[in-house]
Amino acid sequence: MSLRVQILMYDGVEEQDAIGPRDVFGHAVQAGGQVETTLVRPSAPGEVTCFFGTRIVVPAAWEPTDADVLIVPGGGDQLIKDPEVLRDLVRAQQAGVTVAGVCTGVLVLSAAGLTNGRPCTTHHLAKADLAAQGGRVMDARVVDDGNLVTAGGVTSGIDLALWLITRECGASVALGVESIMEYEQRGAVWRSS
Repeated sequence: MSLRVQILMYDGVEEQDAIGPRDVFGHAVQAGGQVETTLVRPSAPGEVTCFFGTRIVVPAAWEPTDADVLIVPGGGDQLIKDPEVLRDLVRAQQAGVTVAGVCTGVLVLSAAGLTNGRPCTTHHLAKADLAAQGGRVMDARVVDDGNLVTAGGVTSGIDLALWLITRECGASVALGVESIMEYEQRGAVWRSS
């Protein structure tokens, strides 16, 4: 059975936060993993304009319970101010979806209450805000707390996705992705026991 991954796209999303994980999951298929990745928008299919102006056509609307993993990239505050998105994030996690935040995307998860009292991380410039909002900020590149996985820094989305491939598809698939991408996972993964 394929690992179903959704990447939540929205106007202002940071390009690397979204495309880094997308590349990892795509290369995981080439490395023998069974992964199905879909870019999704909160409301409906359509175009988004990213942080640096890149325009991306997003083919699907986000169905919060229709994935195994949801990636929430950083880059903008609009999702933090969208009560429907915040409710849907909670609904997704309650339905068994692993919710993963990249960089400041973790602050969106915090606004939904998903990081409260839980180990997590984010971009180094936002760690104080995350802690003030109730997150237990860990000093690690990737923090895996079961159904909540977070990563700190713009390029950390690559490491988060490689960790999720290791966790869900096995180390051999992750090593295959590293070989294809000529990239080695960076930094520590903190994992709850």
